[in-house]
Amino acid sequence: MKKPQQWKCLSSEPGPDLKLFRVRFDQMKNPRNDAVEEMIILEAEDSANVVALTPEKEILFVRQHRFGIGEETIELPGGIVNAGEVPLKGAQRELQEETGYTGSQWFYLGKFPSNPVFMDSWIHHWVVQNIQLKTEQNLDNGEAVSVIKMPLEEVREKLGEGFFQHPHTVTALVLFFATYQEEV
Repeated sequence: MKKPQQWKCLSSEPGPDLKLFRVRFDQMKNPRNDAVEEMIILEAEDSANVVALTPEKEILFVRQHRFGIGEETIELPGGIVNAGEVPLKGAQRELQEETGYTGSQWFYLGKFPSNPVFMDSWIHHWVVQNIQLKTEQNLDNGEAVSVIKMPLEEVREKLGEGFFQHPHTVTALVLFFATYQEEV
């Protein structure tokens, strides 16, 4: 298979800071026809989410409003990894802040691009087993989150039915069930 030619970046300029993202404008030369196009890149910190398992073999989810679609979703707990924070610490912090739960047996599932079309960040997927409720939620001013527990078999069924809308939740659950299918 022939390797495709690479696009060439002719210049790059910073754009506005949008709280969660920074905009960058790249002038890119198409190797196919030499046309120059301005590409918009959203720069952001990486994110992490967590498949959190209770001792009763339930998975924790959070219900929250997503402004992009104007609806509530049910998704795995997670969020942005703070600058200078390693993804595991970000996943642990986000789980505790959003749900009040903690756990000590953490396993890395892997990472995927957040959205390779126009973003430069990654989402890191984690599993934690035998979680326990330790604290109250510690939500940001822009969050209103409720916690839901769902049995593993129900999660598997809902995943197959297309119930989960957040792509980060879908990729984490696919990885989880592919990796842990004999154990759960």
